[in-house]
Amino acid sequence: MSSKSHNFVIGFCFVILFGNAVSVDYGTALTKSLLYFEAQRSGKLPPNQRVQWRGDSALNDGKDAGIDLTGGYYDAGDNVKFGFPMAFTVTMLAWSVVEFGEKLEAKKELTNALNAIKWGTEYFIKAHTQPHIFYGEVGDGNSDHECWERPEDMTTPRNSYKVDEQHPGSDLVGETAAAFAAAAIAFNKSDSSYSSQLLIHAKELFDLAIKFQGQYQTSISVAGQFYSSTGYEDELLWAATWLLKATQDKTYLDYINDQATSSGGTRSMFSWDDKYVGAQVLIAQNLLEKKFPGDESLLNQYKKNAEEFICNCIHKGNNNIKKTNGGLLWWQPWNNLQYVTAATFVITSYADTLFATKNSLQCATGTVESSNLIMFVKSQVDYILGENPKKMSYMVGFGTNYPQKIHHRGASIVSIKKDRATVSCNEGFILWFYKNAANPNILDGAIVGGPDISDNYNDSRSNFQQAEAATANTAPLVGVLARLTE
Repeated sequence: MSSKSHNFVIGFCFVILFGNAVSVDYGTALTKSLLYFEAQRSGKLPPNQRVQWRGDSALNDGKDAGIDLTGGYYDAGDNVKFGFPMAFTVTMLAWSVVEFGEKLEAKKELTNALNAIKWGTEYFIKAHTQPHIFYGEVGDGNSDHECWERPEDMTTPRNSYKVDEQHPGSDLVGETAAAFAAAAIAFNKSDSSYSSQLLIHAKELFDLAIKFQGQYQTSISVAGQFYSSTGYEDELLWAATWLLKATQDKTYLDYINDQATSSGGTRSMFSWDDKYVGAQVLIAQNLLEKKFPGDESLLNQYKKNAEEFICNCIHKGNNNIKKTNGGLLWWQPWNNLQYVTAATFVITSYADTLFATKNSLQCATGTVESSNLIMFVKSQVDYILGENPKKMSYMVGFGTNYPQKIHHRGASIVSIKKDRATVSCNEGFILWFYKNAANPNILDGAIVGGPDISDNYNDSRSNFQQAEAATANTAPLVGVLARLTE
């Protein structure tokens, strides 16, 4: 047998034994995931901007209120700055650094991750003009959605909307307090003074959220149709958990203990609207690491709920999450992948804590080791990155077969760097939205809504349920990819 034939046989056997011998390039996916946030930037872009098809935009934000509200992120394929999902995005990016900072540093992506966090926190600092005033949105979804314009050409209203003592928004400011506290931990090693500044904002916003309670869409009604909150108790718990982690102040532990009787129960998802799983997992990790002083009996309920959610995700529980035939976790037709990426993050994070503390997970159908959890996470991430029935990567720019016509204004219209001619509100629809061609700009790292329950995907700009990407989709995946990258 020639050496060439011998190698072929070895390779063939490897494929039979272990499936596809080509491993997924998590490192490249990680790099692209962080590039995505640069494409979503609003405001004046920095000199080190890597996504060159974007330009400065929304430079007058906040002028209607007499303040500077430039910066921050556009949430998805439109040009509105929705504070609620933006804060969740920043919290998850910060958690990625807190949990997997060393992995990010090893791949030379830690600076990019911190820059992504800071682009959000710098905007939140501007938006937090007084201890009990926070601006939670710039722009209006209805008027924005009537136009198809590059952010650089934007002509739609840029009204600023706030919450305060008379107009509460406990969910919005609670989530932003969590983002500030998580970011404070993320920056603690590299910039302790900035970390301290972030912590002051976190404490002030938590105080506002607790003392003046209410759902934010009652105060910012224009947000209700797009990012309506189902309640604020989860955000208050989430914020308290992050503030405890950042400060070790017993005040926050007391709050967590006080809420234990209504710990959220076993949730069906973790998302920008429902933070219970995130808080439960953080508390469970602290229990495993024996970081809580004194009586832990009340806190064990959080751990039980966190573990039941994970068991249900990996199909070892009493109320398992649906899956597609191709093996992808399935919640709903609209932007399903946001729930997949968020779930994979908490499972990954918890798996590492189980391993470090020499514990295993007890599910309804048996014991699960941390290595089994990581294998499950890999199956979900690999599906997203192309190991699926359609052999399509649902991360834009990754691999050779990925969505070409994603629902995204900036990506779908020729870059202002190439053609400075203004594309007006209606022109964008006529010239670009309805154009049967690939987007002229590649939105690297964007995670689209993803396939339907039958593993099918319709690559069309008008298919916003499947073809729109959002910052909340990609943010949790940053940490997961860092963890999987060897």
